[in-house]
Amino acid sequence: MAATTYVENALRGAHEEYSKRNSRSLKAHRDAHSHLPGGNTRTVLHMEPFPLTWASATSGTLTSVDGDTYIDLLGEFSAGIFGHSEPRIAEAVQVALSKGWNYGGNSQTEKEFAQKVCERFTPSGIELVRFTNSGTEANTTALGAALAITKRRKILVFSGGYHGSTLVFPMALMQGSTAPTMNLPHDFAYAPYNNIPETSAILKYLPQDSLAAILVEPVQGSGGCRPATKEFLHFLRDIADKAGALLIFDEVMCSRLGYSGYSATQGVRGDIVTLGKYVGGGMTFGAFGGRRHIMELFDPSKNQLFHPGTYNNNVLSMHAGIVGLDIYKAGEVDRLNKLGEDLKTKIQQILIDEGLYPDTVKNASSTLIEIDSFQRGVTVQLEEDPTTQLDLPPMFITARGSMLNVRFSGPDAAKWQGLYHHHMLARNIHIAVRGYTPLTLRAEEAHVNDYTNAIQEFVRTHKHQLIYKS
Repeated sequence: MAATTYVENALRGAHEEYSKRNSRSLKAHRDAHSHLPGGNTRTVLHMEPFPLTWASATSGTLTSVDGDTYIDLLGEFSAGIFGHSEPRIAEAVQVALSKGWNYGGNSQTEKEFAQKVCERFTPSGIELVRFTNSGTEANTTALGAALAITKRRKILVFSGGYHGSTLVFPMALMQGSTAPTMNLPHDFAYAPYNNIPETSAILKYLPQDSLAAILVEPVQGSGGCRPATKEFLHFLRDIADKAGALLIFDEVMCSRLGYSGYSATQGVRGDIVTLGKYVGGGMTFGAFGGRRHIMELFDPSKNQLFHPGTYNNNVLSMHAGIVGLDIYKAGEVDRLNKLGEDLKTKIQQILIDEGLYPDTVKNASSTLIEIDSFQRGVTVQLEEDPTTQLDLPPMFITARGSMLNVRFSGPDAAKWQGLYHHHMLARNIHIAVRGYTPLTLRAEEAHVNDYTNAIQEFVRTHKHQLIYKS
């Protein structure tokens, strides 16, 4: 049986079983079409044949309207790092609600929260901070500031980058796809993530004194948990300094990987750093901060850079954020990263033992760090020697600390990814359709063991088709 036929048939069968099991979610999805396009208001949550509808959640689990309870290994794509019912955050929100909300003015709480954020993230470059409604808004404002400050237009972005719903840079777009996007109409220059030689070559084609900003995730989230090398981040710092451009680190997701942000662990500071919802206790929240001389341009009394926002300083996020940062202290950051690193090692060992990693990869390294598919086809870089390029395994994991992503390669990668997702749902494990599993503070050793056992079962069931896929 051809590999494509095999995975298509397996996926069709998984869809049928899923539909039988989740009839109430199916009805809720169909009913929602009356008022929501596709029954959906958040594209990333869509899945085939339809998404589950959740009824409740507590700690590290979710319960569907069909009555099934799932281990949550998605954690609201990182925003829900505290789990679904952290009592200290719930208490902070109740305190906030008891004092009223929608002030239309300043509060003492936002000042206390700003102090906490600056003190914690100064090593990444945040000396002063301003709050926003989301990570998307933080990134769009940071870019607007860069253009206004430098009086330039070019923005360097990278393959696989995701900086919010209007700043998405998939590989197809990098390669000149004509597919429509909703990206903001900035003057973007595209370069391959984590690739110094090709990025250097692309920069040479930019007009002199045209580069306003470099926007990069030190660890890509939507792009598959791909961590940038320390050399690449320092290369970008050097390029920005020489060009007089602003280096913007999007740490909306990856700031969770270090107590003071991920870039601080790599010994490099951004001119502007953006943060996201987990910093606000999982509430509606975003932030951007940076070097004092840049951020002081937002001082309203000086009337230079204009930054309004009705919900920037909302009392729920301000109260929850203060408590959340206290909960996610240095020891917890380290503990969660260790849990993720142990999980990554277990998954890699399964893939090695079951023969899914070629001998060239297995013998060279058990730690795959970077996948570069820009121009030269899909390859793997090894952590100890980033110049070594190897063939990509049919199934693999990319990760850094508590952010992990099981992925597939080849022409049927999306179908395998869908089959893998349904395999997990059938075992009451909730992950992203794309295989993303950012661990939460409520993740337990038993949850990790259930996940690894389910992975081993998946691999043993399908490995011959995966290994010999056409």
